[in-house]
Amino acid sequence: MSTWHVAEEDLRAYAQGELAAPLLWSADTHLAACARCRGALADVSDPVALDAGWERLDAELDAPRPGWFESVLTRAGIADHTARLLAATPVLRRSWLAAVLFLLVATVGAVHTAASPTLFLALAPLLPLAGVALSYGPTLDPTYEMAVVAPMHGFRLLMIRTLAVLVTGLGLNGLATLALPGYGLRALAWLLPALALTATGLALTPRLGPVIAPSLVGGAWVAVLLAAQSAQHTSADPLAPFTTAGQSVSAAIAVLAAGLLFLLRDRFDFFNGSAG
Repeated sequence: MSTWHVAEEDLRAYAQGELAAPLLWSADTHLAACARCRGALADVSDPVALDAGWERLDAELDAPRPGWFESVLTRAGIADHTARLLAATPVLRRSWLAAVLFLLVATVGAVHTAASPTLFLALAPLLPLAGVALSYGPTLDPTYEMAVVAPMHGFRLLMIRTLAVLVTGLGLNGLATLALPGYGLRALAWLLPALALTATGLALTPRLGPVIAPSLVGGAWVAVLLAAQSAQHTSADPLAPFTTAGQSVSAAIAVLAAGLLFLLRDRFDFFNGSAG
């Protein structure tokens, strides 16, 4: 049996960029392994067009294959570049998710041992804040350069990743909350502080940067908890941030920070382009 080779007329069409799929795909694959057909292609090709063809072939062979998460996002109608930026978000990787899950499981176990949800309520709001902080910046983001030149508003890019991180982080926190059925609605008292901390951290990011802003917000949260604990009358009383008044304050801070974030949205273009 004779070995198949690309026909001369197909080689001419390939060299002129006129060969249509699926013959184009077959020719690309065959030319990568067949020296005879590459020689025949050189005889019928213009040197400039031939170089362009090989550049296209190299790009196709070297193009990264999308993972399952990126493929799902693309099939759901999300644009390719947006799906790539979402799939590469550092805090959506298995290592981060496994660490958060382990931390939540350990915290829930400690809550059952101590017969108080305070530890879980204190920790849970910090996880979305840390996740958003780690998803935006040149240190941990493997696609930071791609994000900087992405054809979208810097604020929109930030919101896309923030939404992805919040959905994941709040979802994990919600699953942990289900493991505390004995505390009823008290086990959900982490939600408003989490939104307030995340929105405040984002609003301060254009001025303070993606490291200092969330660090200060997280430190302020810890300071508030320590102050509330020192003012606590009995260990059975809930800390101030988890009372009705504290929840109202958290909601107000979340709304104000979201408004400030919207007003400062144009500053994220400058921040996105200059942070690297």
